[in-house]
Amino acid sequence: MPAKSVPTKSAKRAERAPRVVAPAVVTERDARRELARAARERRRFEKGEVKRFTRRSRARRTAWLTVSGVVVVLGIILAVAVYSPLLALRTVTVDGTARVDAAEVTKAVESQLGTPVALIDYDTITKQLAKFPLIRSYVTEVVPPGTLLIHVVERAPVGAVVNGAQFDLLDPAGIVVQSSPTRPPDVPLINIGDQDAESAAYASVVEVLLALPAPLLAQVDTITATTKDDVSFVLRGVGQSVVWGSSENSEYKARTLAAMVPNQDADRLLEYDVSAPGSVVVTPR
Repeated sequence: MPAKSVPTKSAKRAERAPRVVAPAVVTERDARRELARAARERRRFEKGEVKRFTRRSRARRTAWLTVSGVVVVLGIILAVAVYSPLLALRTVTVDGTARVDAAEVTKAVESQLGTPVALIDYDTITKQLAKFPLIRSYVTEVVPPGTLLIHVVERAPVGAVVNGAQFDLLDPAGIVVQSSPTRPPDVPLINIGDQDAESAAYASVVEVLLALPAPLLAQVDTITATTKDDVSFVLRGVGQSVVWGSSENSEYKARTLAAMVPNQDADRLLEYDVSAPGSVVVTPR
């Protein structure tokens, strides 16, 4: 068996010593080639940046032009809508009137004729229609190209009062709706003595009448009050009477009375007392 060689100390130091690599030799030709390559890369980068900036600028410019065009078109449309004589007010139509003269209402707002629809002066219309006391409210509606509809809600009479030799129909606010030399047949006669429509007695009478359901209200012949707490009324026919008392709880009293009256003999002279809430006392007269 051959003997193993043992490395000497000098051999071990030689193995541990770092190897020295000779630097690559860069020639002038290689340096020029590298510089040319770097210059091409830089030019390529600069061109890319210029294109990117140009695209962004073009996109912003296109967006601004589009928005500006839309604004101009909308401005033209708005100008046509506001100022064009093609959309001027030509016709005024009034509906919902019975006691109010529709022709007079139309005449009151005719100053708006010829005005572009978008420039109609509704404040002026309100002032003109306020001169009609029988108009409780109204709603306007524009129908293109040039029609204005005025939907009128008239004041509805709640009862009649004696005024000298005539009868005045009053609405809930006490406004005279109509006057007649004879008693109107379809509304109750209100008797509050020498008090006026601003009194508590009139307010209580109105509250009671408005609380009555339509079938029962149609049966009321006369209604009387001297204060807010002593309302009473007489039904048409044989003269059945109702003691109502205060106008408080009127809706509840109205429902109770409406349920009781149909169950009684309409030809008997009776008195219904609903002045105490929750009960109805029926007594013959």
